[in-house]
Amino acid sequence: MEYTLSPGRFMKNAEALEWSEVGSDEAALIERCVAGEDAACAALVAGQERMVFQLGLHLLGDRDEALDLAQEVFLRVFRTLHTFRGQSALRTWVYRIVINQARNRQRFWHRRRRKDHQSLDQHLVEHGDLRQPGDADQPDRVFARKEMALRLWQALDALPFEQRTAIVLREVDGMSYEEIAFSLDVAVGTVKSRLTRARQALRAELREARP
Repeated sequence: MEYTLSPGRFMKNAEALEWSEVGSDEAALIERCVAGEDAACAALVAGQERMVFQLGLHLLGDRDEALDLAQEVFLRVFRTLHTFRGQSALRTWVYRIVINQARNRQRFWHRRRRKDHQSLDQHLVEHGDLRQPGDADQPDRVFARKEMALRLWQALDALPFEQRTAIVLREVDGMSYEEIAFSLDVAVGTVKSRLTRARQALRAELREARP
């Protein structure tokens, strides 16, 4: 992925930052970015772009939308990085921006979204397969896994946005309850409640999809 950003021009002068949970290397990188150093900004993008794109893809379910979202997210990151005070890891702070931007985009996009009649293979090119070693010699198992992967993505897409976000952050990205709570700006108890409802919905959906 390539971005046509010029990060330094979005920087604002800021007072010395206070760091609580950010490592020294990351803190130095952020301070260089805030100072307008283009090389540091490029390094920040390189370290976060895959995560931003993948999370956007999981939340929006569309590759082009995820690419556009990534552009928006990094513009937002560079415009607001001077406000970052180390209240979380940088990754968690960026996650919050991705989620907020995805929420706004999803509200608009889903109102005009046309049904996407993708083939199974095309869907899995974009979202990933569940292929395992040894499957090459067992085409029936490959197809069964592809079907299950498609059903899972469809079930995720059917979840309310807040539940889908919680389950993706927990099960796909492996975030802690506390990190998810910060990213969603909710209490840990709310995160656990959303995860419970999301898992119940996914189990019910996959159970109904079984032949």
